[in-house]
Amino acid sequence: MDPVILGNRLRGARERRGLSQQTVAEALDIPRTGITNIEAGTRSVSTVELTQLADLYGKPPGAFLTDVDVQTEEISVAIPRALPELQHLPGFETAVRRILDLCRIGADLRRQLDQHRVSAVPNYAAGIHSTTEAIRQAEIVAAEERRRLGLGHAPVANLAEIISSEGIWVAAADLPDDFSGLFLNHPDVGLAILVNGGHSPVRRRFSHAHEYAHALFDREEGISATRRSNASALVEKRANAFAAAFLMPAEGVSEQLQQLKKGYPSRLTQTIFDVANNSMSDTEIRPPSGSQTITYQDVAIIAKHFMVSYEAAAWRVRSLNRLSQAEAHELVAQKNFGNLYLRLLEFSDLVDDHPNPASASEREKELQGELIRLATEAFRREEISNGKLREIAIKIGLPSNEVISLARAAGRHDR
Repeated sequence: MDPVILGNRLRGARERRGLSQQTVAEALDIPRTGITNIEAGTRSVSTVELTQLADLYGKPPGAFLTDVDVQTEEISVAIPRALPELQHLPGFETAVRRILDLCRIGADLRRQLDQHRVSAVPNYAAGIHSTTEAIRQAEIVAAEERRRLGLGHAPVANLAEIISSEGIWVAAADLPDDFSGLFLNHPDVGLAILVNGGHSPVRRRFSHAHEYAHALFDREEGISATRRSNASALVEKRANAFAAAFLMPAEGVSEQLQQLKKGYPSRLTQTIFDVANNSMSDTEIRPPSGSQTITYQDVAIIAKHFMVSYEAAAWRVRSLNRLSQAEAHELVAQKNFGNLYLRLLEFSDLVDDHPNPASASEREKELQGELIRLATEAFRREEISNGKLREIAIKIGLPSNEVISLARAAGRHDR
């Protein structure tokens, strides 16, 4: 491998992750000039260093050494190359290949119908150099996306459905427990999000928002995985901040606290204008002692309203400066009480440790719905035959006779 080409690839991966040369140098325990020289192609990279760099950048070492562009490589080959650690997991390849096959069918149908809707998904790609910058970008884009999608400050009822309506394939698959999701951008399938079907419903919901952030910010990555080992990367922090802000908009959280009559200062000053004397006077209002304290019950109510976990709600309130760091830690330490409260309110699905993996029908619900819509429309326009429609129905796992009956009821286009 040409050292200059390798250096350019390493530099690009570092910049996309928002890491400074100093940070990378400290992680490898070498001088910063060592990273500068590696990226310039004037210093060789040892196998150990390349492995460390690949881990920091969330890629396998081979991704920097191959001459094949993942965007031009067949998707079934690109995924094992990008995520080699997943290849030998029981059932993983079969499950993912099935989902990708359905996505590919859908992409072909979109081309036949001239429905290239992926281009409508905004691209907010931006460099990041600090956690503060990552959070700022996440907050701005989350607010803009809510505005664009017409969501206002209300809870998002079905996030997977919204993402699917934007032309992004959405499904759940069996992934290792330390993987929360995958994001794919490939010509064969378009944009696709896979979340861990073995995780709790509330965790999958947050993962949908997290991976949606990658679709908005990081689609040039091609294939990326969200896992515990790369949680410290700035792109992952940005995606987490986006997910929190998108699911729990600042104005919506403020409205909830206002309804609970919580989170205000312990002393409020009210200014009164005296029209007779043309003067003003200030009056201090002191709420009852302790009335402004945000409790675990308040956090649980906010979690219930926005359909997120207790911990996610607590940290979101903290991020909006309605809690001190100490208060937030104290509330998180009370998560068992918060989760018990949610269970008593019959919201067990919001408890992150609730053992409720996605059912077979839930895993591909949005994907199946979009494929049926596309296939029946293609059949109506005589873009696909009766046999092709039957084949698609079988692959989706739906009764082919019923799908054909529905398609015929819509009528064929007369040419």
